[in-house]
This record gives sequence, C-alpha cells and structure tokens, in this order.
Amino acid sequence: MTMRATVGDRIVVASGVVGGAVRDGVVIGCPHEDGSPPYQVRWSDTGEETLVFPGADTLVQHDGGGTEGTRAPRPEPARALTWDVRVSLLEAAGSTTAEAMLKPGPDVGSLRGVGHARKDPGDAEIPVIGDEVAAARALRRLADALLEQAEQDISAQTGHRAHVHP
Repeated sequence: MTMRATVGDRIVVASGVVGGAVRDGVVIGCPHEDGSPPYQVRWSDTGEETLVFPGADTLVQHDGGGTEGTRAPRPEPARALTWDVRVSLLEAAGSTTAEAMLKPGPDVGSLRGVGHARKDPGDAEIPVIGDEVAAARALRRLADALLEQAEQDISAQTGHRAHVHP
C-alpha cells in the first residue's frame, strides 16, 4: 500500500537512531495529485521546511477531508515521547552492582532496578562480563517495576485489580 497525504496532514517520523528524537510536522506541499510522496513538510520543532521521502518509520495523520460542514473529526495527534534510562555500575573486588533508573516524565516518579554480579573465585578477571550481567539484572528488575507501576495505574483507573503479562 502506497502512502498518501494531502496539504494539512500531519507527518510523524521516528528516529532511525536509538535515542533519537521523534519529529512531527505538517504537509505544506504535495506535488503529485494522487497524494504520493515526496511531501514538502514544515517541522514543528524547528519551523524548517524540507522535502520528505517517507519510509516505514513515517506515519501520516489525515485532516479528515471533505467540506467544512461534513468534515470528519480530526484524529487525535500521535504522542511522541522519549524516556531515558541511566545505568550506573560500581565494580569492586570481583563484584559488580548496577542501578538502572528511569524518569518517564515530570508528572511521574523515578523507577529503579538494581542488579548484582559476582565473579567466581576461579574465573579470570574480565570486568565487562560482570558489567553485562549486573546491568541485565538491573534492567530486568526495572522492567518489572515498570509493569508493576502500570498495573497500579490501571487498577486506579478501573477500580479493579489489574495484571499485566510480561
């Protein structure tokens, strides 16, 4: 299926790089009558206008079309968020501790997961392995904490005990 857009539609593009920003803009020009790409887009974050050849990481939100009196309701805009996870590691005497912290947003408290790894006394000292094991355990516990928070939030909204499958 070929992507189609018209002037006024919203374009949302996910970053091709881990940790990169999600961008959104408005189609201000569409050179093809059938609505096929490329599109001239004005980006909301910079006001810059560029020619966009959308890929699989692109979403088009249509304006509803039709005349003013018969226009369909405009769809809710896509939400674009970036959550950063910080993993801190401390290694001492063949033992590594990792702490993974997530701060989802200004209205949400931080979540934390801690993981430990210990070197077997007979093994060679290869710090990166302890880092990997401790960090993986911390991230797994952080994921569990995030699922638990989601369950609490769902329960608060519905009034019923919730369970989210991992």
